[in-house]
Amino acid sequence: MNKDHGPHIKNDEQYEALRDQGMSKSKAARIANSPDAGEKGGKSQPYEEWTKEALYDQAQKVDIQGRSSMNKDELIHALRNN
Repeated sequence: MNKDHGPHIKNDEQYEALRDQGMSKSKAARIANSPDAGEKGGKSQPYEEWTKEALYDQAQKVDIQGRSSMNKDELIHALRNN
């Protein structure tokens, strides 16, 4: 059974799974609180096929710092390693 992490975590199940994978509390919370948290994955195109604008929007959703000065490759790297 999943813990209830209170109103500051939107998707408790996903948060717990990410923490079990070794992610920090803040990173797990950012992902679990993203607008599309908990949606089934695997249907999205690879980041290389996204536009820079779409990458920027995703970086904004997960609060990547310095995103406004990043080029497309840097945004991809930041999204994958955030």
